[in-house]
Amino acid sequence: MPHASTPPVRLTDLAHGGGCGCKLSPGVLRDILAELPAQGVFADLLVGTETCDDAAVWRLSADQALVATTDFFTPIVDDPFDFGRIAATNALSDVYAMGARPILALAVVGMPIGALPVETIRAILAGGASVCAAAGIPVAGGHSIDSAEPIYGLVALGLVHPDRVLTNRGGRPGDALILTKGLGVGVLSAALKRGVLDAAGYAALIASATQLNAVGGELGEVAGVHAVTDVTGFGLLGHALEMARGAGVSVEIEAAAPPWLAGAEALAQTGVRSGASARNWASYGEAVRLPRDLPDWRRDLLCDPQTSGGLLIAAAPEAAPDVLAKVRAAGFDHAALVGRLLEGPPEVRVL
Repeated sequence: MPHASTPPVRLTDLAHGGGCGCKLSPGVLRDILAELPAQGVFADLLVGTETCDDAAVWRLSADQALVATTDFFTPIVDDPFDFGRIAATNALSDVYAMGARPILALAVVGMPIGALPVETIRAILAGGASVCAAAGIPVAGGHSIDSAEPIYGLVALGLVHPDRVLTNRGGRPGDALILTKGLGVGVLSAALKRGVLDAAGYAALIASATQLNAVGGELGEVAGVHAVTDVTGFGLLGHALEMARGAGVSVEIEAAAPPWLAGAEALAQTGVRSGASARNWASYGEAVRLPRDLPDWRRDLLCDPQTSGGLLIAAAPEAAPDVLAKVRAAGFDHAALVGRLLEGPPEVRVL
């Protein structure tokens, strides 16, 4: 099931959470950022913190902008090489979600030196470097510390034309919503930590979480694509809500429409869930309208934290079929239409 280099010490036992499930909850993050000074005095800062977007964007010239982001977390799996691959794929996703193409990465490394052998740490970094090589970029440096928990990720930089930057706030009423990957990474990782995940579930988790969202780097040039974000720690409902708030629209999600990774629904129905799904719901549930008969396990899946999840794309209805076909042709077999944007208050309605 796991990679052959699985260490005798389980990486997930050394961390209080895992993957994007260890992110601060949306409510806590909102409170922390609430009184930060506005960045409007910087004319070349095209995207900052105001709309909770996936990366910062700085205009370098009339035809080039720099996309900058950082993303790191504690282990979601025990295999060190797979952990490195997942963390690197997740970090690069923020660049792709802005419509950009990455140019280089820097490693962010925190490791409990007394608890992990050098070979394990080396395998984590090798996993991340393999993903960067697949993306065609170098890991050009980084920073490391001795920390209580294993932490790994990247600072990722990319380039994009200033007129082709994709944000989470560009959606328009009538747009269709396309999700490129299946949901359920949080449930599968929770099952792994409990020791109840089978080989098929593990394979589904790894295949999804290590699939580069490189198609995002092409979407800024596609007519009719208005907004993009990647679905990570806040779950589908949380990132859809950010899109709703950014654009000042309502989002409708069809409860049965999102694709699910193998085994995720069955596990959720037996009570397996990530603790972050409950924290997510507590943070933003007041802005989500659910059907009265929606079972709790289905709600948990819609709030399930996705580590290295898919892109959520808002596209004009006439462009949506071509966008969906383009995404599927790029290897995203789970891609599906999951909802739409409508005029109305910035909230999410589940049908």
